[in-house]
Amino acid sequence: MELKRVVVTGLGALTPIGNTKDEFWEGLVSGKSGAAPITYYDTEKFKTKFACEVKNFNATDFLDRKEARKMDKFAQYAMVASDEAIADAKLNLDEVNKLRVGVIWGAGIGGLETFQQEVLGFADGDGTPRFNPFFIPKMIADIAPANISIKHGFMGPNYTTVSACASSANAMFDALNSIRLGYCDVVVTGGSEAAVTIAGMGGFNAMHALSTRNESPETASRPFDGTRDGFVLGEGAGALILEEYEHAKARGAKIYAEVAGGGLSSDAHHMTAPHPEGIGVVEVMKNCLENANLKPEDIDHINTHGTSTPLGDVAELKAISKVFGDHAKHININSTKSMTGHLLGAAGAIEAISVILAMEHGIVPPTINHTTVDEKIDPELNLTLNKAQKRDVKVAMSNTFGFGGHNACVVFKKID
Repeated sequence: MELKRVVVTGLGALTPIGNTKDEFWEGLVSGKSGAAPITYYDTEKFKTKFACEVKNFNATDFLDRKEARKMDKFAQYAMVASDEAIADAKLNLDEVNKLRVGVIWGAGIGGLETFQQEVLGFADGDGTPRFNPFFIPKMIADIAPANISIKHGFMGPNYTTVSACASSANAMFDALNSIRLGYCDVVVTGGSEAAVTIAGMGGFNAMHALSTRNESPETASRPFDGTRDGFVLGEGAGALILEEYEHAKARGAKIYAEVAGGGLSSDAHHMTAPHPEGIGVVEVMKNCLENANLKPEDIDHINTHGTSTPLGDVAELKAISKVFGDHAKHININSTKSMTGHLLGAAGAIEAISVILAMEHGIVPPTINHTTVDEKIDPELNLTLNKAQKRDVKVAMSNTFGFGGHNACVVFKKID
């Protein structure tokens, strides 16, 4: 069976550094930090008092007030980003065969704020279970793609992938295969997360996973830096329209890039820590290259998982050196989490958008906040430190890894 070609025809982003894909891109190339003191709740007793929140967002600017109240913030974010992507793709919803349009979404946690509110509300009461009738539908992780499909009438495959921080990269790979194998003509894919809550921050603090650089939030996310002390939690959504190539060409769609392939693997090592030698990461990048029928020397740019944790950054760069050998020195490597923070289940989607826009504009966004060399990191690697670099990016890879050892990798290339 000959696999169908798959292309990207629409993008949408709602992030801590920009509320549209164009604002997001401007934030990336200018080296903008999305980190700031948390505004959602009183942080006085919390170890970490900052995060990368989405700014100036009001759901009712985009959604009917009644409908918005039925959605957790992570689902609201999904609706806004997917609407932008659908509009960007110029899909004619009156003409497209909605039986062949799927929605495959990623979320690592889902409606954490809703769960928190309902349980705390019960705990503060007299023991009578007075729960909101929308508690469960607002909380469950699969409700974001459900809401997208209900709004637009898309009747193809519809589900959420949950693999922690690899969730939306998993979703993109599933979307790719749904079109490759002929099950769909179009898939709305991506991911969303809204975990900047007392439960989210408190839980990650208890794991010692977050930076505690409270005196300087904007510099706290510092991937590859010798003084990094943990990741910065972010929130938001990224959406991509994947489309069968001939279908896109027939309707005269703008094509951003071709989805060349993807890969999956597991560390099979630890609940939260990466394998110190990056064994699973080596395998996922090899799998991705093989799936895309590409050679290591074809890769121009890698947006790393690069969370700014002491162990993870080193393990990933070791893996890149193993897979790419001497060519690793010629790749523009970066971590956009230095600006956006870590969007958990949405990370893979917004980082895929970053590499696609890097191809379109010929610019690789920087890894900001680097001030101190880490002697465990190969100094010959080009980590695109502190300033964007011009580069003709023909092929770009995006790495995303999740707690539990879940590894996902997607690679894009300029359309032939």
